[in-house]
Amino acid sequence: MSMTIPQITGTLESALYADDLGVARAFYTGIIGLPECGYVAGRHIFFRVGASVLLVFRAEQTAQPAPAGRLPVPTHGTTGPGHFCIATPPQALGEWCTYLKAQGVSIEADFCWPNGARSIYIRDPAGNSVEFADPALWQD
Repeated sequence: MSMTIPQITGTLESALYADDLGVARAFYTGIIGLPECGYVAGRHIFFRVGASVLLVFRAEQTAQPAPAGRLPVPTHGTTGPGHFCIATPPQALGEWCTYLKAQGVSIEADFCWPNGARSIYIRDPAGNSVEFADPALWQD
């Protein structure tokens, strides 16, 4: 029996992991300018990114099963750097380069893909790869 694949409307949230949530807060709110939308001391901090949310967890906390009576979210977590990409209007990418350098953030890579879309890569304080990219990167 063939079934129709149910509808998907987009990415709602993505997760990165960091050991120091205070440093993550300072970076993502203070330098990148994302508004904070959730925080549990020692466990996680969440940020609005347009219509989606960036979740930053302490991996050792999310690897623990939820206490009895709490929401039954399955354990998760990872080690090593992750990746997150922020859609950025192409005309703003040069401004981001100038701004990030002025904030003391090193540009790890800055290049155009074969389709002409530009990407800029930096590292957050936890070592995660953060990309700023022209949304045309994924357009046909």
